[in-house]
Amino acid sequence: MRETEIPEGYKQTELGVIPNDWEVQLVGQCFEVFNNLRYPISEEVRKKKFGDYPYYGPTKIQGYIDEYRVEGEYALIGEDGDHFLKWRELSMTLLVKGKFNVNNHAHLVKGTKNLTQWFYYYFCHRELTPYLTRQGAGRYKLTKNALLQIPCVIPPTLKEQKAIAQSLSDVDALITECDRIITKKRNTKQGTMQQLLTAQKRLPGFSGEWEVKQLGEMSLVSSGGTPNRNNPSYWNGNIPWITTSQIDFNTITSPDEFITEIGLNNSSAKIYDEGTLLMAMYGQGKTRGKVAILGIKATTNQACASIRLYQLTSNKYVFFYLSHKYDEIRKLSNNGNQENLNGEIIKSIRIPIPPLTEQKAIAQILSDMDTEITALEQKRDKYKAIKQGMMQELLTGKTRLISSS
Repeated sequence: MRETEIPEGYKQTELGVIPNDWEVQLVGQCFEVFNNLRYPISEEVRKKKFGDYPYYGPTKIQGYIDEYRVEGEYALIGEDGDHFLKWRELSMTLLVKGKFNVNNHAHLVKGTKNLTQWFYYYFCHRELTPYLTRQGAGRYKLTKNALLQIPCVIPPTLKEQKAIAQSLSDVDALITECDRIITKKRNTKQGTMQQLLTAQKRLPGFSGEWEVKQLGEMSLVSSGGTPNRNNPSYWNGNIPWITTSQIDFNTITSPDEFITEIGLNNSSAKIYDEGTLLMAMYGQGKTRGKVAILGIKATTNQACASIRLYQLTSNKYVFFYLSHKYDEIRKLSNNGNQENLNGEIIKSIRIPIPPLTEQKAIAQILSDMDTEITALEQKRDKYKAIKQGMMQELLTGKTRLISSS
């Protein structure tokens, strides 16, 4: 079939090819907006009115208060904010049921002749840029009038809308259940780390006192380097080069960039072996203090501290301990114009050290828990991919759940 050919039973519209019996209507024609129900109050007031009823913003619950202004099922879509440009990754809509409140940064949308859930799913990951007005750097506004003028595709019957919404809701339930189990597993891992890494609980077959050592006593700590960016002969070679942006309590198996042998020899960059620990000494956001394990031989930039442990220490055990103490390590930073860690601070970190066999046993338990969590995350991501494919098929009528006849 040629690209311009329209299948039998379908028609071309401004929103693409849809079934003949589906329509394109403006939001204002098929849904109602109930912004009169919004309840704008400050965070300070919310704290004084703490209670059981959720208080929503455009993308999530902002808190809980002791009264509610809205009851029923509504779809929320943001009025302003910086989330509009992230429509591929973030949902532009929320589906809220029960008794709740909404601040003045979200529109409340309800279907009377059409299904509220249809609006929620249809605009979930839809680009709204053409309907936004600019409010400054990175901030945009979707006015009520603009919202009412956005076209959307509408199946002809509530029965078909409900069938589509139910199918997508079933996949959402699988994703939510995965997220619930992942959260539970992560919390369990945190509790296990607290017990095992501090000797609050000993594994069967192990006894005796632990030592406490400074990191500098059991490792070589050094930093990397960045070859001159103005010299092209230093870059795009075959030597992996790691930056702090890749350090995220993980095992690094591929680099963002590569340097050449010339760049290596003309900078303070060093090649570190697989298994070397890395710690971010500074970086954007909450990067400082994060750790990773090198899964390859690689060099690093100057913001990465390499921690090369001596033979009687398990790198995974130390990795898990440093990960567990992330918040405390961040507080050790220098107090200058920019809070940074440095080699001396990192060397001074004190770590409780059991015998090597016990280190390895603890690290294995925590690694197994990570493997289980990773498998669940992959399962959840698979469901998300399935949902994206279903939305492409079902929200356009390309696949029909109910016959048009």
